[in-house]
Amino acid sequence: MGPVTDVRPGAVVFDFDGLIMDTEWCEYASVADVFRAHGQELSLDLWKSFIGSTDHPAWPDILESQLGRSIDRAEWVPAYRLANRTCASGLDILPGVAELIDALEAAGVPMAVASSSSADWVVGHLRERGLLQPFAAVCTGDEVLRTKPDPALYLMACERLAVDPARAVAVEDSVNGVTAARAAGMAVVAVPSSLTAGMDFIHADLVLTSCAELDPGILGSLVGP
Repeated sequence: MGPVTDVRPGAVVFDFDGLIMDTEWCEYASVADVFRAHGQELSLDLWKSFIGSTDHPAWPDILESQLGRSIDRAEWVPAYRLANRTCASGLDILPGVAELIDALEAAGVPMAVASSSSADWVVGHLRERGLLQPFAAVCTGDEVLRTKPDPALYLMACERLAVDPARAVAVEDSVNGVTAARAAGMAVVAVPSSLTAGMDFIHADLVLTSCAELDPGILGSLVGP
């Protein structure tokens, strides 16, 4: 038997924040500004441990713990949200993402998004950038009891795509996301973001610097013929 020349994955499931857009930096910067307005610093190392998940203390709780008093959440939470959305609205799609989506679509590979963020956040950004249509499913944190590193979002995505997780590949930027995809039984490619670069992605099948380095064949090779 000759070499396989047209290997494609059964499906590809993309993370959103930090993978399709570098929104994670916007979120950190917006929260850090609120901390500084209160004379505090938000630990970048602590924040990095949260990336990819919502299963962690809320930033107002962390700030109030550091201050030893409450803050005016009615003022500061909307201020953070506005700053975060303003920052994210100016972001471009990360390098190689649109080209990879086009290549997978042309190859007939079904795609989904699995994000711990809310549907409003993820769907809104995808729609604004003309990237919603290629995805057969968008699975978000408001649909599950536990977000990444729990595998629920990836299992939901594979179920909606009607694909065996063992035939699907996740593309992630966070350690929490890699853990979730692995727990779901999927192959996983790590493409670290500006905040997750340098983290330990030992459990990923492949670690790359950009989605521009990926194509359907490379992704297919991770799940075999």
